[in-house]
Order: sequence, then structure tokens, then C-alpha cells
Amino acid sequence: MIESKSNQQVKYVIQLQTKAKARREEKAFVVEGPRMVQETPAHLLRKVFVSEHPTEEVMQALSSLDASLVEQVADPVFKTMSETVTPQGVLAIVTKPEYAPESFFQGTNGLYLILENIQDPGNLGTMLRTAEGAGVDGVIMSKDTVDLFSPKVVRSTMGSLYRMPYLISEDLHATIDEMKQRGICVYAAHLKATEFYDELDYTKGTAFLIGNEGNGLRPETAALASAGLKIPMAGRVESLNAAMAAGILMYEASRQRRS
Repeated sequence: MIESKSNQQVKYVIQLQTKAKARREEKAFVVEGPRMVQETPAHLLRKVFVSEHPTEEVMQALSSLDASLVEQVADPVFKTMSETVTPQGVLAIVTKPEYAPESFFQGTNGLYLILENIQDPGNLGTMLRTAEGAGVDGVIMSKDTVDLFSPKVVRSTMGSLYRMPYLISEDLHATIDEMKQRGICVYAAHLKATEFYDELDYTKGTAFLIGNEGNGLRPETAALASAGLKIPMAGRVESLNAAMAAGILMYEASRQRRS
């Protein structure tokens, strides 16, 4: 049992919890709670830490794991490793799932979400979870988007992180150009657009471009889109939450494709 806060494994977990640079360099991140540990594909699990007095739910989550991966930790030490106010008794170090850029757009008539400079962890996590529900083929993020593997984003994905292909683009403009060359119509969600979202056809290759929560899309990025679209607003509302807007667009595309 690990009983010291100065233990190197404890320090390593804390580094992954608190520093995006450490997560990038180690190609790893931390998940917490029995559900997230259970949903982690076995080949991605590096190490599992369990508190000194685990609940029945935690023990059930551990029952199918390789015992050699599991390390018990004294409760006070476990609390320092956890990022949550109320630790759930189990956390794990997980290898980041990765997707090759060259195979990302191989499907026919794919449906994609492109995100530029999204900063709210809850928004990003919700978008990934909604994208999975709507049948989206992949999510593309600009490199200045909030870290996909930060603890708050990971929690809000509710496991979709493991199932939704993603691409972090070093050059979003080049990625958009490549998508257009592949026949994917890129729609910019923009308040100044003239066409409403429910008047357009999304049954062919489609991507929705969503911008920063406060500032929207950068003008030069919006200009690269194949077309613009907007969601009608009643009352005095000027715009919707970014995750809400993305959800409306993705589910409209899903509805059209089911029809």
C-alpha cells in the first residue's frame, strides 16, 4: 500500500492531473471513478489506484482487471491524487487514444465537427458526448482549444472520449482546405449568415465549424467555409451556448441522414 504523499507514483499522477504539458509528453491522462475505469479499453490502462476503503461499486469495477495493474493507496494520500472534491475511490492512468490523420477522412459522406478555440471544458466534453450520440464520424479541434484530456473535459465526456475519433489540428485552416478538397462541405455557424440551418442539405460529406464561446469564429476561419448558417433566435437572445448550437446542428444532420 502506498502511504506517503512523496511516493513517485503519487507525484506522477498529480503531474498528469494538473499539467497539460505532462499529459502531452507522457501521452497519458487520468480518469476517476468506477464508471470511467470500467469503460476504459483494457489496452489503454497503464495503472489503477484504489483507496484504502473501496466501496462495493469500486470493487466491482476492479473485478475484471488484471490484478497486477492495481495499487492500493491510503485514504489521505488518495485524496491528494484525486482532482475531485469528493474522491470516488478509484482512478487510473490511461494512454491517450490516437487516430492517424491520413485515415481520419477515409469514410464516404462523413459527418464532422470542427472546433476553433473552444475554452470551456464542459462545452468540449458535452460536444464530444453529443457527437457520439448523433453519429458524428470525428471531431477536429484547433490546437488552441482547451486540452481534451484535462480532468474536467474527461469527466464531462462520460466515456465518449474513448469512442469518438478526434484530431487536434496544428493548422486548422489547412485542415479545412483539405476537407473541402475531399468533397466535404464545411458550414460555418455564424450570426451574420443568411441561411437558416434547417434549410440546408447535410446528407453528403458535411462538417460544422463552431467558434469560441465569447468571440465566435475568427473572420479568416469563417471565410474558409463552403457556406454559412445560423440558428433562428426568438425574443432578445443573440446566440446560444456553443455546445447547444453544435448539438442542434449535429442532430439535424442525423435526422436528415435517417430520413
